[in-house]
Formats: sequence, structure tokens, C-alpha cells
Amino acid sequence: MFNERDTDAVVQFVRHIGLGLVRATVSEDAFLPGLALRGGVIVLDDTRLRSPGDILHEAGHLAVMAPVRRGQCDGRLVPDGGEELGAIAWSYAAALQVGLAPAALFHDEGYRGDGVALRDNFSQGRYLGVPYLQWLGMSLEPAAAARQGLRPYPHMLRWLCERHPVA
Repeated sequence: MFNERDTDAVVQFVRHIGLGLVRATVSEDAFLPGLALRGGVIVLDDTRLRSPGDILHEAGHLAVMAPVRRGQCDGRLVPDGGEELGAIAWSYAAALQVGLAPAALFHDEGYRGDGVALRDNFSQGRYLGVPYLQWLGMSLEPAAAARQGLRPYPHMLRWLCERHPVA
């Protein structure tokens, strides 16, 4: 499904947008195989990684958080529903940006068995989570983009949340 070049492209992208990522050993009890969060940094264990799309999903969680909260992330994330949907939408836009196939992002084993359904929804233009990204000022739904003369999602206005709108 993927190769080392896919993983390297994702790693370069994540670092380029300003998120921390290091390669190190990750314990077997990690929430996602081969991935952990330590001090707001993604820890990647290439020997246990299931798919480079999983890196993008974890990066998406960090990306949609306010910077102060992002730097405090350790262990497992417990996002609310909106944040989870925002991370999913962010990861899809990021996958397109790096040229990662949607099947590597929304793989069959991912998203608690909903990977196929997400892949189907996004391939048909049903973009879950975009209202959350718009609320954060990171992307725009089609109507808002048209009013502002800007490109709609999956185009991103910014890759990292600069501040939480209610913070």
C-alpha cells in the first residue's frame, strides 16, 4: 500500500509546516502502531508504523489545536468530536498536498474500522470536518470561499491553528 518514500514525504511535510517529529522506538501499547506523542512532538517508529497516513492523522490533531495546548500533548489524545473531524479533514488535505493516496490515509484497518467509509465520503466530495477548519480560520467551505474569492477546501489557508477562536 505504501513505501518508504511515502513515509519520508509525510515526515518532510510535517516538519516543514512546523510540527516536531522524531524517529525513535515506540512501545507496543501505543494508540496507533509506531506513533506516540511526547511534549507535542510526534514520535515515529518506522518498524511498527502501519501507514504513513497515520502520521498525518496524528499531525492533524496537533495542527488543529491552539499552540499552547499542542506543546503539552503527551500520550493519547482525547479530542472532542469537532476536533476529531477537523483532524480527519486536515489529514486528507495534507495527504493531497504530499501526494499520498487516500487509501494510505483512510486504510481499511484505520479509524476504528471506518477507514473505507471515510475514503468513500472524501472521494465523493463529502468532506467531514471542514466547518471546524473554517471556524479555526484554516480552510473555507465552498460558499465562504466564493464570497471571499478564495479557493475552497481541500485548499488550506494555513496548516497550523494559530489560536483557538474562543481562547
